[in-house]
Order: sequence, then structure tokens, then C-alpha cells
Amino acid sequence: MNTKKLMNLALEGVDTLGFRLDSLGITSKLNRHNIAAFLMAEQKHLEGEWDSIQAKVDRRRSQFEHISGLVEARAGALISPVVNRFRASQ
Repeated sequence: MNTKKLMNLALEGVDTLGFRLDSLGITSKLNRHNIAAFLMAEQKHLEGEWDSIQAKVDRRRSQFEHISGLVEARAGALISPVVNRFRASQ
């Protein structure tokens, strides 16, 4: 059975369940259109969350690169006089 047949079978089941619940007066909100709308809204929500996480990671990466640059600069400032003295003594 291919995915299209499975999808149609699932949607028909949802429609049947929604129709039965509606006929019992329980709800009229369970149908394929509402489920599709819910899934699309959740997809956009998850995309937004992913973008937020990516922005936080990029910010931390930038902070780390800035701090590592400062450490390298200070290390270079501390080590270069020692290296110059060593070279001068040879």
C-alpha cells in the first residue's frame, strides 16, 4: 500500500469519526480541514522555535569567537616579550 492510499484511508477515518461525533452532538470540530490547519500551525510554530534556537546558538558562537580573540590577543601580548628575550639571548 502506498502512502497516498494510507493518507486517504486515515483522512476518511477522521471524517467518519468527525461525522459520528457530530451526529451524537459531541463536536463538529474534528475533520480533515481542522486537523490540516492545526498541523500547519504547529509546523510554523516549530519553525519559529527552531529559528529562535539557531539565533541563540549564533549569538553564543559570536560571543565565544570574540572572547577567544581577546584571549589570543592577551596571550600574544604576554608571550611576545618572553620570546623576544629568548631570541635576544641566543
